[in-house]
Amino acid sequence: MAAGWWKVLKTVPWSEVIHAAPQVATGARRLWDTVARRSGTMPPPGPIIDEIEPQEDVFGIVMARLDKNETTVGELRGQMLSASEIIANLADQNAQLIAKMDVIRTRMLWLGVATGVSSVLALVALALVAART
Repeated sequence: MAAGWWKVLKTVPWSEVIHAAPQVATGARRLWDTVARRSGTMPPPGPIIDEIEPQEDVFGIVMARLDKNETTVGELRGQMLSASEIIANLADQNAQLIAKMDVIRTRMLWLGVATGVSSVLALVALALVAART
């Protein structure tokens, strides 16, 4: 099972992911700002026309549907606002994760170089000891 994940992780172009992470975070933040701004400027749901009394049953049905639709739109707007906030938070966390992965990748590179240098030095020391005996 782990081998399958390892193959998937090896095929991901990490350099492109790392370079695209700030753009993803910026786009998510822009989405959050746009949704927050739009939902703040919309009028609250409520009856549009208060002065007119329904004269017919059809008009009452239409007004009831209109009120129901406005309530539904308000609820959907709230859900969209919370979803865009979650998306923005996930994008920020993703950017932080990518930055940390880049730091870890750099550390692993330096660790590999240090291990290689130590191995070469150990082999040279072994060769010198073997040559003196």
